[in-house]
Amino acid sequence: MTKQHPAWSPYDNNGGTCVAIAGADYCVIAADTRMSTGYSILTRDYSKICKLVGIPYSFVSHVVGNFTVGERADKCVMASSGFQADVKALQKLLAARHLIYQHQHNKQMSCPGMAQLLSNTLYYKRFFPYYSFNVLGGLDNEGKGCVYTYDAVGSYERVGYSSQGSGSTLIMPFLDNQLKSPSPLLLPAQDAVTPLSEAEAVDLVKTCFASATERDIYTASSPPLSFSALCDGFFVTVKMQLW
Repeated sequence: MTKQHPAWSPYDNNGGTCVAIAGADYCVIAADTRMSTGYSILTRDYSKICKLVGIPYSFVSHVVGNFTVGERADKCVMASSGFQADVKALQKLLAARHLIYQHQHNKQMSCPGMAQLLSNTLYYKRFFPYYSFNVLGGLDNEGKGCVYTYDAVGSYERVGYSSQGSGSTLIMPFLDNQLKSPSPLLLPAQDAVTPLSEAEAVDLVKTCFASATERDIYTASSPPLSFSALCDGFFVTVKMQLW
């Protein structure tokens, strides 16, 4: 009789939910702070939001002309759910590639440029992919809010709002109902940014999480949310209680 061994997988799903909403001159990105495996909570204070640039560890920036090589971008943020070990590896690789870009061009990469870099990076690993589900948000070259949503192998789309993670199936129908983003198939193309003000977008995101936490055990309820807001070129990260 052949012994049955439990299936082993190089991946794990650490849960969590990310939401991003783009406006006329801002982008709001939020994620819960719970990291789980199975029915166990590993930590209640883990940020899933990463400011994409520079080397994330002990790196000393230096100045080239009027530009500081290695400084963090003020117009681009990524939120990721899935397997957090893969997410960290992905963030480290993107930081290194962005640093190379800064040395070669003496400027920071734009948010649309970072979106393409993330897509290429994920597609390159498509045969053994990073088990991460990403939302990239920020301000484009015209100062408008932009959100890019991805699958695990690099297929991406620019949208007005998006959600990834274990609670996304609960949050996306609510956002569709509230925001009614135009179809990308419509001609002529319509602007995907939402008509809400920044304060209204933050309130909407809080409502999304308050609802999702009632039905998804992997989305935290009591710990604060990690909020990142990009507006007029300024980047702010805060922690905010749902209630």
